[in-house]
Amino acid sequence: MRVAAFLACNALLAGVANGFKWPWENSSTKSASSSATQMSDSAISSWTGVTSSTGDGIGYAPRQTACPEQAIVREASDISKEEKQYVEQRQLVTTEALQKFLSEVSNLIDFNSDSFFGSASRNISIALAFSGGGYRAMLCGAGELLALDNRTTNLTTLGLGGLLQSATYILGLSGGLWLVGTLALNNWLSVSDVMNPKLNIWDLDDTIFNPSGINVFGTVSYYVRLGQAVNAKSDAGYATSITDVWGRALSYQFFNPDTFSNGGENVTWSGIQDLSSYKNHQMPFPIVLANGRNPGTYIVNLNSTVFEVTPYELGSWDPSLRSFVNLTFLGTALDDGKSMKQCVTNFDNAGFILGTLSSLFNQVLVRLKLNSGLNWAIKRVLESVLGTFSENEMDIASYEPNPFYNTLYGNLDSITNNQTLHLVDGGEDQQNIPLYPFIQNSRDVDVLFAFDNSGDTHQHWPNGSSLVHTFQRQFGPQGRGTPFPYVPTIEKFLSDGLTTRPVFFGCSANNLTDLVNYHNNTVNATDIPLVVYMPNHRQSYNSNTSTYKMNYDYDEMVGAVTNGFEVLTRGNFSDDAMWNKCVGCAIIRREQERRGLEQSDECKSCFEKYCWAGELKDTPALTVSMASLQTSKSSVSSTSSGASLALTSNSPVVSGQSTLSSLLTSQGTRTLASTTRANSGERVSCGIVSILTWLSLIMPAFI
Repeated sequence: MRVAAFLACNALLAGVANGFKWPWENSSTKSASSSATQMSDSAISSWTGVTSSTGDGIGYAPRQTACPEQAIVREASDISKEEKQYVEQRQLVTTEALQKFLSEVSNLIDFNSDSFFGSASRNISIALAFSGGGYRAMLCGAGELLALDNRTTNLTTLGLGGLLQSATYILGLSGGLWLVGTLALNNWLSVSDVMNPKLNIWDLDDTIFNPSGINVFGTVSYYVRLGQAVNAKSDAGYATSITDVWGRALSYQFFNPDTFSNGGENVTWSGIQDLSSYKNHQMPFPIVLANGRNPGTYIVNLNSTVFEVTPYELGSWDPSLRSFVNLTFLGTALDDGKSMKQCVTNFDNAGFILGTLSSLFNQVLVRLKLNSGLNWAIKRVLESVLGTFSENEMDIASYEPNPFYNTLYGNLDSITNNQTLHLVDGGEDQQNIPLYPFIQNSRDVDVLFAFDNSGDTHQHWPNGSSLVHTFQRQFGPQGRGTPFPYVPTIEKFLSDGLTTRPVFFGCSANNLTDLVNYHNNTVNATDIPLVVYMPNHRQSYNSNTSTYKMNYDYDEMVGAVTNGFEVLTRGNFSDDAMWNKCVGCAIIRREQERRGLEQSDECKSCFEKYCWAGELKDTPALTVSMASLQTSKSSVSSTSSGASLALTSNSPVVSGQSTLSSLLTSQGTRTLASTTRANSGERVSCGIVSILTWLSLIMPAFI
């Protein structure tokens, strides 16, 4: 199946980059196979389904270990010392790579790399953020990442090769997480490697819910293995949820089976620290995102609690929590950060993290067992694996015991007084591009590349709403102190064509002083990152597939990856032969401003072409009053996981902030209706979406 599709893609690939061939193009592909295997009812009833070579699920269970001498939970006052050490060593790599990129790829005129970096006030920090959006986001993001990677042949002349090697941070959410997680957990493979069918990663021909196609025996065996792993965790005394099943399924799809036995049962997220590519700092520092949400509640962006996961920690910068827990010891029973018994390790299973942060997809698993069209053998096993998981909690991951129980740093009782920490897909707060970690003051990010592969419109293209929600969040009780550049309304994004080409936001730090004043001068204007927005749009392929499309044949995969490559390179520079220079101009802008250096003429020309020139008056409306913009202990409701409704009443202007405050106050009675994803039809606050449509996509494989 994949062989034929692989050969059929040659015509498409031939048109890319003037004859450029993808590195995997000449690789041999695996052959599709297998016929349906018939099994009796008695065989299903008694069958264990797994041999010793495929594991028994025990490796998935958390296990006891000795506790460390250092504190397991810390206050979120700065990045961890481990992250700081990694970034310092990583920037020895990125500075050299960036000098080469600016000299050989951007080819800036009137720019002396040695002189510029020799007098730099600090290392330039680049962050890459990949949005959610299911496999569409994963594949489109893969093409964009491919265009940034100098490990891809000829990309110093045909793409922006070397920019990935120049990046300090990389972050993914939901489908973007699948991209980042696949590369990171497989020891920082390149997209070229992952796309090579010989590695048996990203085989999307059949859905993740039916990976063996018509081979019923293979599918039943698959579900039995998933169930065994979840049962092993439960038998060890830990709460399980539908996320455990989903996470195990993702592991079989994203881990190289030749490297990871048993679907990566023993692979942990903190284990990234032990990979050779991490130890030698060849990998950008990876971060992934989740939201806090208790069962029966819904998320409101302004008051949501945003959680981030690094190879070292899980936690939140938000006032509602303001804490991080050592990821290695996640699963340990803690009270105010102190261990009550022995410590626990292996709770942070990599698949469980992947499942938690893409939990929007959990709901389909619950509904699969209700489908009358399922093959009876598969249905029997599904019923056994899924048991009685509640439909009300189908998109929530249970972290029990709660590592933040009774912690004194946060002010949200529904988190700190709860025995269980509840986390969901990081896009449920509508910040579908994971930008929030990179506007934390401690990270000193200079330029932020925002890859938007969302499906906001009915046609599944982005509409800019992810940036809108990040911009608005800074004026809520959780976002104070995290300034984000001005962005336009969704209507302006669409009417001005800002979703069909790259756009720069925050081009001049001088224009951001009102934001700095509003945030109580916690940062300098030059510390607010310049944002390079890269929206998915058609170049050579309609990559606007539904978020809920769960299988892709090989030509569809290559089409989406190719289009992502061309989005990033502006049609292989056919749309703008100066695009490589403009990217370089964006990268050096903040350091130029810190040192009072004037832009070159070519950079001025680039900024005239790509910068959004709007001001605060042109930004989206807010529902919050000025009173609600005062960060205090009472600002965050304790009724749910940071998901209380925003205030809407009018309040007096805060003194000392007249320009910004007066505009905010004048907007205070307007609503967020125009900035939600109501026109999307693809994501709502609790993830209850178009189930019949989704099931219609995947059910044929089971019939």
